Amino acid sequence: MAWFRGSDPNLVPSVDTAVLLVNLGTPDAPEPGPIRRYLAQFLGDLRVVEACPWYWLPILHGPILTFRPRKTAHLYRSIWTEAGSPLRVHSVALAEALAQHYTLDASIRIELAMTYGQPSIAQAIERLQGFGVRRIIVLPLYPQYSGTTSGAVFDAVAKVLMKWRKVPHLSFIADYHAHPAYIAALAESVRETWSREGRGHLVFSNHGIPVKYVTAGDPYRRQVQETTRLLVAELGLGADDYSECFQSRFGPTEWLQPYTDDRLAELAARGVREVTVVTPSFAVDCLETLEEIGTASREKFLEAGGTRFSLVPALNASHGHVAALAAVLGDQGLPRR
Repeated sequence: MAWFRGSDPNLVPSVDTAVLLVNLGTPDAPEPGPIRRYLAQFLGDLRVVEACPWYWLPILHGPILTFRPRKTAHLYRSIWTEAGSPLRVHSVALAEALAQHYTLDASIRIELAMTYGQPSIAQAIERLQGFGVRRIIVLPLYPQYSGTTSGAVFDAVAKVLMKWRKVPHLSFIADYHAHPAYIAALAESVRETWSREGRGHLVFSNHGIPVKYVTAGDPYRRQVQETTRLLVAELGLGADDYSECFQSRFGPTEWLQPYTDDRLAELAARGVREVTVVTPSFAVDCLETLEEIGTASREKFLEAGGTRFSLVPALNASHGHVAALAAVLGDQGLPRR
């Protein structure tokens, strides 16, 4: 599934450079068992939950993994497609589209991996070893850097490469939050939604992280703000035309605020009846965009008095997204087409 230039990798005479696209991951099925295995790996990563393992792991493997998989299974079922998890489906489509962009250069290989779940980073890199890859460019599909996301990808890559006798040249793209091609792709996706569904107050809903991570030096919030600033400028918005907020908080720890649902309720109370929600920190649509925002947040806004809620699709495998990632890779020396 992860090789995107023909079905038989033996047809490729040599691979000079491999691009390793990495997304978060997904359960294999919308059922408690697969969800439990996925959450155990995801929430067991101390990059994600920075807590004393002697304290955290018993809680994780006790009440959380006992009750949360059953609670979230119906949420996954509500977004699951015949082809599988939307995150996996869109990630595969994006990798295929990016491979097609480089179809004339057989020395470039596109490989897809997930930090948690399948296909794993270890499996992907081990496949590359058999091709004698000279260089690996790691591109986490997180426009804004956080230790909880891109940092976790780096850890997983390093863990695999430390076992190689000859380590390849390694390029790690930490973020692309301010890249002009990425901002242009976001702006075009917003304009397309406005053209199709009507213009509304633009709500930037970004995935949140605990405040203590930012205090400790994580640049995520600053990069989110920079993405917002650049997209606002690209769209020519005024100060009252948009709001920036954060979603997906977990546990009792204070997370980045304002929270998306609180901001949506505040907008409705102020008389803002129509909103357009964009999720710039998500490269492809997934549970957090489709269910958390597209269903739950939509219902809360309408219940608070809103009349129209439009969700801008994630960039997914759009032409603009492929062009943006190709531009990011072009900065690393890959052909610009």
